[in-house]
Amino acid sequence: MNALVPNRFLFDFEFPLRYRPAPIVIDGDEGKWSDEELLPRLGEIDGREDFAEAWACWNETGLYFACRVTGRKRPLRCDPKGFWLGDNVRICTDMRDARSIKRATRACQQFFLTPIGGGASGKEPVAGVNKFKRARDDAPPIDPDEIEIASRVTKTAYTLEAHIPANCLSGFDPVDHPRIGFYYIIEDRDRGQQYLTVGDDLYWYVDPSTWASAVLAR
Repeated sequence: MNALVPNRFLFDFEFPLRYRPAPIVIDGDEGKWSDEELLPRLGEIDGREDFAEAWACWNETGLYFACRVTGRKRPLRCDPKGFWLGDNVRICTDMRDARSIKRATRACQQFFLTPIGGGASGKEPVAGVNKFKRARDDAPPIDPDEIEIASRVTKTAYTLEAHIPANCLSGFDPVDHPRIGFYYIIEDRDRGQQYLTVGDDLYWYVDPSTWASAVLAR
């Protein structure tokens, strides 16, 4: 197989996104997350070892996400105005899971999270929204302040948790549309990139068909 084409690009992935009946307290503590909520370690298919653990689940209040990055050596660098240049996490969703469409629609959203960079001290976590390049249509605007976010940072690691409420998810309808497009990427200045399916070279930030499908399972 041509080394320039990752093995993950050859598959359509689908996995269950676990249901949590009770709301999760967003405080940056990863201890509340279970192995059943771990997102698939698809990097192993390409011989890549994950440097972070990532979890996700859902309930009627929206989507929950958490990750823990370890093995860091340098201080975090996060600037919400140029989040893509530093340490950040991005989560992409498509509430209609239109896998045949190569451009983002109103049902597609890209959220970014940083473990620090906010508040008067610059040490508070930040959540925001980024538009897709070449989108057919942009999702309705939301207030990023409605996204709950928390982090815990040490010299060698950080944990990040977020709750994206249902009213911030364009087209969220777990009854009639339980299959959604889902993608995440963790960008770390020390450890590199960890992503669910494909990296920047295959334009995940343009093409929702490169993401995985998540089933909002109960």
